[in-house]
Amino acid sequence: MKRRAVDTVIGVILTAIMLFPLYWMINVSLTQPDRLRHDPPDLFPVNPTFAGYERVLSDQLPYLLTSLVVGLGTVVLTLVLAAPAAFALAKLRPRGRTALNFVLLIAQMIPSIIMAMGFYLIFYNWGILNTIPGMILADSTLAVPFGVLIFTAFMAGIPDELMSAAQIDGAGTWRTFRSIVLPVSRNSIVTVSLFAFLWSWSDFIFASTINRGGDWQPITIGIYRYIGNNTQDWNAIMATAVVASIPTAILLVVAQRYVAAGVTAGAVKD
Repeated sequence: MKRRAVDTVIGVILTAIMLFPLYWMINVSLTQPDRLRHDPPDLFPVNPTFAGYERVLSDQLPYLLTSLVVGLGTVVLTLVLAAPAAFALAKLRPRGRTALNFVLLIAQMIPSIIMAMGFYLIFYNWGILNTIPGMILADSTLAVPFGVLIFTAFMAGIPDELMSAAQIDGAGTWRTFRSIVLPVSRNSIVTVSLFAFLWSWSDFIFASTINRGGDWQPITIGIYRYIGNNTQDWNAIMATAVVASIPTAILLVVAQRYVAAGVTAGAVKD
């Protein structure tokens, strides 16, 4: 009992330390500008103000909407490409699947900045530089290999008897995938969707390389420019960071149990 209590206390302390920067971000976003240089700093906002959040809605809303569109587009493209590819690797078992899995692992190790440099010239020739479709395609290059690996691990655990039963009932390969495999793979779908959205939402490398001059830019560029233009207005800067963190925080809380099941899928087999 004592051991459990000590572990709980240590866990609470470590959690508080890790979450303190998040709390401080919220605290500063609500603090009056004239109190930001108060010595010692206020641990709680004195006479809290929402002026920073009002500025966020007026100055950063287009960036937030762009990130939302790019994030959802990345999720859709990732699922459309990764799920069928994983189904083929896990159940159709084509030749060279082992080598392909190795290539997918290698793709995860390539630094984003190297990929961004290559994308710049390619997207320029394709005419999608500084566009939302270009951002979606770039962000998907990170999410698709991860999605294929997660889907493959999960779908490999689906009993072959279930597939055979569907085929006996007259279902073809595509019908089996759409009506049997996808509904069973709900946890992995949520997991891949969440990570694809998070990568897209937090991306700065691709955004700063292939979409610096576009009319529609994501929130990461918005925050970067906002800091550059308002180095003293930390109230509004922190309010921008808080608002940018809200969608990801909500997704993580809502999808937590699905993510835990999806990430561990295929790790343990009977």
